[in-house]
Amino acid sequence: MNIMAFDIGGTAIKYGLIDEDFNIIVADEMPTNAFYGAQAVVKSIEKKLDEYVGQFDAIGISTAGQVDFATGIIVYGSDNIPGCSGLDFRGILEEKYGVPVAVDNDVNCAGMGEAHFGAGKGEDSFLCLTYGTGVGGCIYWNGDVYRGAKSAAGEFGHMATHAGGRECTCGRKGCYEAYASCRALTDVVSERFDRYMSGREIFKEENLKNPIIIEELDIWENEIVNGLVSLCYIFNPTLIVMGGGIMSEDLLIGHIREKLYKRVGVNYQGVRVEKAQLRNKAGLLGAAYIAKERFDNISK
Repeated sequence: MNIMAFDIGGTAIKYGLIDEDFNIIVADEMPTNAFYGAQAVVKSIEKKLDEYVGQFDAIGISTAGQVDFATGIIVYGSDNIPGCSGLDFRGILEEKYGVPVAVDNDVNCAGMGEAHFGAGKGEDSFLCLTYGTGVGGCIYWNGDVYRGAKSAAGEFGHMATHAGGRECTCGRKGCYEAYASCRALTDVVSERFDRYMSGREIFKEENLKNPIIIEELDIWENEIVNGLVSLCYIFNPTLIVMGGGIMSEDLLIGHIREKLYKRVGVNYQGVRVEKAQLRNKAGLLGAAYIAKERFDNISK
C-alpha cells in the first residue's frame, strides 16, 4: 500500500507519496495560499490528490490547530488559515476518494514521526516541543500520543508563565510562547536594532559576539527553560525533543541543557534534551503513520 501525506504550514504545504515501510517515494511542496481561506487549502490538496489517484490507499493530514482526532475535524484554528475552525477534513476527503483519512495536529504528527523514525525512536515516552512562530507540544506517552479528553493536550505554548504579561495570539496574556517562541526572540532583537532580524541572522557567528544579542539570547534561553522546568516536574520525562528550525543550533541546545540542569532537582537531571532529527520530514512521516494505523484498523 501507499499513503499520500500532507503537512500544512502557514506558507507551504509539504506533500509526499510514502510506501507502507515509510519510504518516501515522492516529496515536494506547494504554496498554502492561506489568505484565500480553508476551502482553498482543501481544493489545493484535492488537486494534488487527483494527480495521484489510483496510487494511494490512505491519506494522512498534519495541520495546525486543535484537531478532534476521533473525527478528523479541526475544532479550533488560528487566523493563519481563515475559516479552518469546524472544517471536516476527514469527511470531505473520505467521501471524495473512498480511502481512510487520518488528521491530527501538526506537532502531534511531528512527535509521532520522531517517535518512530527520529530522535524518539526506541523511547516509550517523551515530550516534543517545536519553537517557531509559536510553541507547539506533543506528549508521547506509553507508546502513543496522549491527546487528552478533547484531543487538545500538549498545548505547551499556552502555559501561563507570566501572569498578566505579554498578549499572546490566542488573546490571553502571559503565555509561554509569547516569551519563548522564535518570534518572541526576533521581535525583541529587531526592536533593539530598529530593523527586522531573522533567527538565522541572529545566530550568524559575527552577531553572536554582539553584546545586545548575547544579552537577549540569554534572556530568551531562560524563558525557554522556564517552561521546560515546569514540564520536567509534571512529567519527569527521560527525553525532551526540541524541534523548529532554530533548534538546529548546537550552541542553543547546549545552553538549554546546562540551564535546565541547574534549575531542576536531582530526580529530574537525567532528562535528555535532544534536537529533533527529521526536520521537514517529521510531519509528513507522522501523518503517514497515523494514516496507516487508520487503514489497518479499518481493514481488520
